[in-house]
Order: sequence, then structure tokens, then C-alpha cells
Amino acid sequence: MPVPAIQIEGLQKRFGRVDALRGVDLEVAPGEFFGLLGPNGAGKSTLINILAGLTRASAGAARICGHDVVSDYRRARKALGVVPQEVVFDPFFSVREILRIQAGYFGLKGPETERWREELLAALMLEDKADANMRALSGGMKRRVLIAQALVHRPQVVILDEPTAGVDVELRTSLWVFIRRLHREGHTIVLTTHYLEEAEALCERIAILKQGRIAALDRKQALLRRAVHKTLTVTTAEVMGTVPEGLRDKVRKVADHCVELSLHKGVDSIPGILETLRVAGYTIVDLATEEADLEEVFLELTQGRP
Repeated sequence: MPVPAIQIEGLQKRFGRVDALRGVDLEVAPGEFFGLLGPNGAGKSTLINILAGLTRASAGAARICGHDVVSDYRRARKALGVVPQEVVFDPFFSVREILRIQAGYFGLKGPETERWREELLAALMLEDKADANMRALSGGMKRRVLIAQALVHRPQVVILDEPTAGVDVELRTSLWVFIRRLHREGHTIVLTTHYLEEAEALCERIAILKQGRIAALDRKQALLRRAVHKTLTVTTAEVMGTVPEGLRDKVRKVADHCVELSLHKGVDSIPGILETLRVAGYTIVDLATEEADLEEVFLELTQGRP
């Protein structure tokens, strides 16, 4: 069997009386596009910091491509590239100088390293800013430089921590074109994001953290099937006035001739819902059902939302 790109066993981290991670077990396969989701405070950043060597675990083990992040930290760091959530930069250097220094941390130099650096600048549309000081760049451009820094040593595993937070639509689109390319070329991608539509569109498997534990871990389609609710939208000939009492706890939205209801798959009957509306004097013109998306599943698992 191939060595996992990321292997985490019984990972725990305590900050005083706070348990940030409470025994996390997780494997990410080589070449996988993996989603790591969770609400604020779930432990995502702590887990990433442990993998990157910025925080020492209280218990358990973590490996990158088979290399322990503590005992074999040099090879573990070389196999990993992390794009942090915060935009941090050195204000004294140009973009090209920053990338040259970053490559030097890994002992990389020579024509091949320079070619890859220039390729990164082109792919991330930074060529015309390559000799500009970092202070002169916009927030979106600084984020592109962070991605280039994380990739300058050609890591096998790339962790993207909220890579599109606060960036415009054009930049977000171009970033995902580049990240998809990296994935096609065999890089393992781990994505954390609060834009759940991104995770749903990109990730093959998803782990959802809640209070330092894994609340769910499965392939995307299997996670979506776990949703216990779906949406029923009913259009009526009459203007929707008072919703029948038996349906009020299911209402999500009411607008003129339309009512949107949240149905429990194992409990609520669509024919029963329609009959309740007919008895209340409404004529059904149209109806549509919609299965839950990843956001619905996420809220059900992390907040118990009905």
C-alpha cells in the first residue's frame, strides 16, 4: 500500500485547560483533494500548526509522507507546503527575492529552481509584480505570493488554509484554476474553507471537525446522503397568507405564491404536506424538491440545525 500523504494517530493538544484536539485519527491518501472543515474553534488551525511544526502535540503522532513531524522534521517539512490564512510578508524584499529566500531555506538553487520560480510567477499572474516590493502589492496579490512561497520547494502535500478569504471573484477563479492544475499533476491538496460551495465542488473526501474531534469523515457524496433534511418548495395559485399550523415549524421562507419547507426525510410525507395545504384552501400549482447541499450537512453535524 502507498504511504499516506498525511497520517494522524490519536492527536491531542491542550492549551492549559482547553482541549483543542481530543484524539484525532485521520489519513489522507497521496494525490487526494481533501477537505478539512469545521466551525471556528473546532481545532483546524491547531491541527495544521502541528503538521507544519509550529505547535507540538500533547499526545499522538503525525506524519507527512511517512516522515514524523517531530523526529523526522526535516523531511516532513520538505514534503509540506502551507498557505496560511493570515497574510504575512516581509516588507523589505521584492516578490522574486522572497521566493529566492524561501527556496534557500530548503537548500534549493540553480537553473531548475529558477525555472520553477519563474513558472510560479507566470502561473499566479505575478510576472509584472516580480520586482515590486511586497508593501506595494494589493491584498489579493500578497495572497498569491503566499501560495508561490508554499510551492517554491515543490512539496508533495499542499495545505490551503482559507486561501480565498477576502479575495475578489476574479482572483478566486484564477487561484482554483492553478490549484486544480497542481492536483492533476499529482500533488495532495488539503483545503480548509468557510466557503462550503468550494469544498463541495473540489474535494473528494471531507472531514468535519467539531470541538476537537472528527464529527464526520467520508467521501463527499456519502456525506451528502447523510443529510436528514431536504427542501420542498410549493407554488400555489393563491397568495400565501397564513401557513397551516401543522407546517409552521417546517417553514424556511414564504413569498407571495410560494412556501419553502424543510422536511425530515424519515418523518415527513410530501403527499401529507400537500393535503394539509389543500385542506387549508390552497391550490397547488407546482412543487420542487431539492436535496441538501454540503452547507446543510455541515450545519446539521456541527450545530444540530433542523
